[in-house]
Amino acid sequence: MPSLSMKLTRRLAMAALAASTALTALPAGPALADQSNDTLVAAFRAQLPSLDRYHAPGREGFLLGLLAYDTLVYRNTETFELEPLIAKEWSQIDDLTYEFKLRDDVTFHNGDPLTAEDVAYTFLYAANPENNVFNRTTPGWIDDVQVVDDYTVRVIAKEVTPLAMQYIVQLPILPKAYREKVGLQEFAEHPVGSGPYMIEGKDGNDIVFKAFDGYMKDGPKNVPEIGTLIYRAIPDVNTQVAELISGGIDWAWYIPDDQAQKLAQMPNLEVINAPTFRVAFLTMDAAGLTDAEGPLTDVRVRKAIAHAIDREAIAKSLIGGSSETIPSACNPAQYGCEQDVTEYDYDPEAARALMAEAGYADGFDIDIYGYRSRPVAEAILGYLSEIGIRGNLVWQQYSAVIQSRRDHQTPLVIDDFGSAGVADTGAITTFFFGESPDDQSRDPVVTEAIQEAGRIADQDRRAELFSTALKQIADKAYWAPLFTVPINYVMSSDVDVPVPDDENVEFWRATWK
Repeated sequence: MPSLSMKLTRRLAMAALAASTALTALPAGPALADQSNDTLVAAFRAQLPSLDRYHAPGREGFLLGLLAYDTLVYRNTETFELEPLIAKEWSQIDDLTYEFKLRDDVTFHNGDPLTAEDVAYTFLYAANPENNVFNRTTPGWIDDVQVVDDYTVRVIAKEVTPLAMQYIVQLPILPKAYREKVGLQEFAEHPVGSGPYMIEGKDGNDIVFKAFDGYMKDGPKNVPEIGTLIYRAIPDVNTQVAELISGGIDWAWYIPDDQAQKLAQMPNLEVINAPTFRVAFLTMDAAGLTDAEGPLTDVRVRKAIAHAIDREAIAKSLIGGSSETIPSACNPAQYGCEQDVTEYDYDPEAARALMAEAGYADGFDIDIYGYRSRPVAEAILGYLSEIGIRGNLVWQQYSAVIQSRRDHQTPLVIDDFGSAGVADTGAITTFFFGESPDDQSRDPVVTEAIQEAGRIADQDRRAELFSTALKQIADKAYWAPLFTVPINYVMSSDVDVPVPDDENVEFWRATWK
């Protein structure tokens, strides 16, 4: 029987062949990317199910929020410092109360003025659990919002919230009057924001953005230099590669390393590899939410899975760039990311022994969900097959995978998370643990530590609590941490799209060369 390393080499060779095919295949169809008509076409794998930021998932939903909406406060993508945006100034009145004084010259795309009423409406809508916004952590700390006057608002927390201002950065302001008038469904299709780009509409797989000429002139964001931006959903990466070569699109990201290296040799394209806060991992249904008697409820099986995967080989061969393996459920660059935790080296013999000890010497069948990189997913399934785990790969859009996990239908997910660029362990742990909708461990030790770390300001104590939680997560193998995920950005040599340090691409800064 061929060794797993031979199989992985063979899979990598097939991936290279597919990339070469894409590099020589020029797609038929419209090539809308065109400097002459001031149109920049950017490709993404995810199809956004809603144009309402609060119901648009993932990093693509976050980018939608940056483009078409604005928040009270802006986080600089280079310095990570907070700067005034809609709010011209703010202060913390007491442990629970934040006061924001708004600019009086901000308008929504339909001409309505943005006032404190819009801020209160937005925050209270997002904080209401009945509204099922995608990321319930960012508004979940809000207890009440008080309108002091037309341009002053106070946000009151349920308890001390050390990441409150980092959450504020992720809460775009919605137009109360317009949204209430048209209703949620109409708003999801034809939204109005106050950001640098207006959403003109959808056309098939395209979302068309037009520069908002009425955008504020002296803030940290700017009126876009490029008049039209098209968000094009292209789920298949080989199609993206072919479109980059033919000029059908101007920009794409998350291009696999082997393909990016080939594209870097082409004179009409530029490739930039950049680090991010994103990490990859496996989430496992240790709590038995999917199946109370499922094999993943046995810690020995979870440890076997952690031992079975050669993370370093995948990171080097398929991710590339600066990717490094990680031992803990966070990015090492984040505050409080404890590194002194139980580690599971690549050891298939130990993995098989653990499987046998757990009563699964003959292995088992299991659905494994994925959405980001099929070559990575297939490599992981290959490693797991070597210890008898026969995975059925369920490949879906990100939003579908996450909803399935929240509906308790996913025993194992090949996942990754970028923490919205927040350099604090609380950004990732509160999303996946602490009784959150995505928590598949339901461990009281982890929950207590994560929740306490989220409601105190003492940073040393928070670090101790993160350490307790992360050590427990590792000891019980609730996750199988994999590696950091740098990004390959590929763009036309005719355009300059600044590459951020936090993955939050600011297309309004893009310029033609």
